[in-house]
Amino acid sequence: MITEAILKINSNAEVSVSGDNINTCEITWHNGTTPIPKADIEAQFPAVELDTAMSTLRAKRDRLIAETDYLALSDQTLSTEMATYRQALRDITNGITTVEQANNVTWPTKP
Repeated sequence: MITEAILKINSNAEVSVSGDNINTCEITWHNGTTPIPKADIEAQFPAVELDTAMSTLRAKRDRLIAETDYLALSDQTLSTEMATYRQALRDITNGITTVEQANNVTWPTKP
């Protein structure tokens, strides 16, 4: 998470991190990358956690949509219920701003 937090601050940072505790880890800055204070890195942890939760949510959503893709082919007639289900899956990330919300979505029921 430390490296991800650093990259949120400076996407071009070249850094290596040994350890996973911000207070005890060793951060080595490479190729002239300006060091970032540990407090600033730690401040990015909530954003990194949300990114991770959203990535997990999107992966599950994408898998569920893919499971019904064959029904949306041009030679198939997509039922209203299935179209509604697929749209609900596409909309599942709308308005999510916290890790708790991402981890507690209500998944639509597949018809």
